[in-house]
Order: sequence, then C-alpha cells, then structure tokens
Amino acid sequence: MWIADNWKDFEILDTSKGEKLERWGNYFLIRPDPQVIWDTPKTLKEWKKPNAHYHRSSKGGGEWEFFHLPEQWSIHYKELTFHLKPFHFKHTGLFPEQAVNWDWFSEKIKQSRSPVKVLNLFAYTGGATLAAAKAGASVTHVDASKGMVTWAKENAASSGLQQAPIRWIVDDCVKFVEREIRRGNHYDAIIMDPPSYGRGPKGEIWKVEDAIHPLIKLCKQLLSKQPLFFLVNSYTTGFAPAVLTYLIGIELIPTFGGQIHSEELGLKVKDTGLALPCGSSGRWER
Repeated sequence: MWIADNWKDFEILDTSKGEKLERWGNYFLIRPDPQVIWDTPKTLKEWKKPNAHYHRSSKGGGEWEFFHLPEQWSIHYKELTFHLKPFHFKHTGLFPEQAVNWDWFSEKIKQSRSPVKVLNLFAYTGGATLAAAKAGASVTHVDASKGMVTWAKENAASSGLQQAPIRWIVDDCVKFVEREIRRGNHYDAIIMDPPSYGRGPKGEIWKVEDAIHPLIKLCKQLLSKQPLFFLVNSYTTGFAPAVLTYLIGIELIPTFGGQIHSEELGLKVKDTGLALPCGSSGRWER
C-alpha cells in the first residue's frame, strides 16, 4: 500500500461504525466511509464535538450538519495551499491520499533533463496540477466543471503559482483528448482521476468500467516519443490494483516498454496506527 504520510495539516484520528473522524487544519469533521465496517468504541472527545458531521441518508446521498465551521478555510501540503469547503456528497475539495502520488511524480519531473508537459484529466480542484507545476512542469488542467476549474485557479494563486505555465480547460475530458489527437499535440506525462460515474457538461454519461480502457487507448496517442510517466487513479471499489496494471500494460508496454506498479492508496489512522484504504493507483514509468 502507498501511504500519504507527509501531511501536517490533515490526519485521520479514528474510524468506527462506517465513519471516519478527521482533522483538516484546525477543524474536525466526521464523514462516512464505506470501507469502515468495524465497530470499535468512539472514545476520542472529538467524536462528540466535531465542527461538521456528514450524515448519510438511507435513501442515498446525505447532508451536512455544521457546528462552528467556516464556509471556507485552507490547509497546506509542503509549499502548496488548498482552499476547502464542504459541498455535496461529503466532499471537501481535496483527496489527501493523493499526496503520495504528488510526491512520486514531482521527483520524476524534477529529475527530468528536459522540459515536461503534463496533461491532467478529471483534474478537480488541482492537487496534481499544482504539484506538477511546482515541480517545474507545464500543465494542461482539464475538468468538465467550470466551478472546479475556478476553484483550482484559486488554489494555484494561493500557492504562488498564478504565473505558472498552466492551461485551464473546461471541457469533457474524452472530447478534449480526441481534439488534441487531431491537433497533433503530445505530452510527456498523463494523469487521470476518473470518477466511477459522472456526466459531462452536456449530459454525457461516464461509467468508468465502460470508458476507462477506451480513454487509455486514446491517451496513448498523445504521449511523446519518450514519455516520463502515466498515472491512473481509481475509486471504484470493484477495481483491484491489478486491473489498473493490466489496463495500462496492454496499451503502453508494447509501444514504450517501461514498468508498471499498482497499489492501494492509504492514510494512517492515528488511534490505531493502521492504514485506511482509499482507492488504487496504477503508475507506468520508463
């Protein structure tokens, strides 16, 4: 398991009964987590006095209950700054487990002897975009949500990256990739963080089990002659890390060689010292 253990402004304090108790900077949140199927005593005082609690509904979805939580606040990861705010379906605008991937590809970018062009698909609020730009890459950030791209721009400005070579694109990721192929553009690295299910700006339906392999095939055409890395993240419960290895391997290995490693991502739980699984990632590198 790849564990994001370099955080100072975030930690999971405890987990029990389908929920996790987290510290986001100075604030404590309780959020549901389908992986937490154990029932252990909730002894920490923060369980009783959180700043916000997301309650899952038996009918699907849920809602936040707030106790002295600002509309927006910020946390830091190394030299990066992220604005947070609670919004629909329990999210805060950041997936802390991804920091282990940021560290991995940042080192690869820094060690590269030539300029690195990165394409970040389903780029959300810009965690990977900011990490890649901070490491010295030029980045094309693509997300179908105008609100998410605006949020990512704010994070970039707060991180001192407002002048960094980042292209901000609001578009359906598949259609953007198809246009980039027609334009003859190429990238040295591709990052994708596709949702399990989603809709594009014009109602296009995305189901990861149907769409992920065709998208990887398309993205292969965008890679430069000597690409640096290819990263695929998955939060789909049914996808084992080996599935990502296979999907990436059958497309990239015959053309580019290299090697692939896939693992679960995890975050340490302070109370137990154990790691909570948080999806999977597949990494190709030369």
